[in-house]
Amino acid sequence: MGEGPINPAHSSQVKSATRTLDIIEYVVAAGRPLVAQEVATALGIPVSSLSYLLSTLVEREYLLRDGRRYSAGPGLARLQTSERGFTTAERAAPLVRTLRVQLDETTSFFVRDGWEMEAIVTESSEQALRYSVPQGRRLPMHALASGKVLLASMESGELDRYFTEVQRQTFTPSTVTGEKALRRQIDEARRTGFAMTDEEFSLGIIGIGRAVTMDGAVIGSLSVAMPKVRFTDALHARVADLLERTAGLLESA
Repeated sequence: MGEGPINPAHSSQVKSATRTLDIIEYVVAAGRPLVAQEVATALGIPVSSLSYLLSTLVEREYLLRDGRRYSAGPGLARLQTSERGFTTAERAAPLVRTLRVQLDETTSFFVRDGWEMEAIVTESSEQALRYSVPQGRRLPMHALASGKVLLASMESGELDRYFTEVQRQTFTPSTVTGEKALRRQIDEARRTGFAMTDEEFSLGIIGIGRAVTMDGAVIGSLSVAMPKVRFTDALHARVADLLERTAGLLESA
């Protein structure tokens, strides 16, 4: 039986992956910083392709750039087994990235910080019309889907304290701030495992969130945010399915 035709896109992806590994191995083996032209000449990679691969490796910290020279970066050490283990952000990052690629919508992983939350991993959609989540900024839980599922994870006494102590800001005409209405959303999130926001934090943006549990405790939440003009029932179902699968992968890590 003969083999089928080779998929050009698949072949290109394999070549790109091989070149990426070649670059890492060559720079590490050189034992000294290298300029891009040295790498291009040694590995036979066109400079146009090499520039993109080097930028990606620097962004992921597998290489360090100092002026025009590249050397091994701290990201390589993270790949080695150590007593330190991996942080939650390091475990979540590749899954958040994969989820973004599957949907091409902005995807994030949030952790709670007191009565607020923070995105420790976020990947923005590559579409022209997209929403960006500010990373490292404390955000209100009541107005975002990821926050609502974190609220839903609280025990009743803690949730009562939240409503007593937190003054909930209105961001848009759709922001839910009232305790009774917000509790209804929280009850729904507890029932379904998901929370949804419709223009509550940013006009024109819909968010869907799902909590992530490890060892019986909620460690954070995953969310997908998208422009309302792209939102359909079919996309809603696909997002929910992929959020469930991605959370399951994190929970089984």
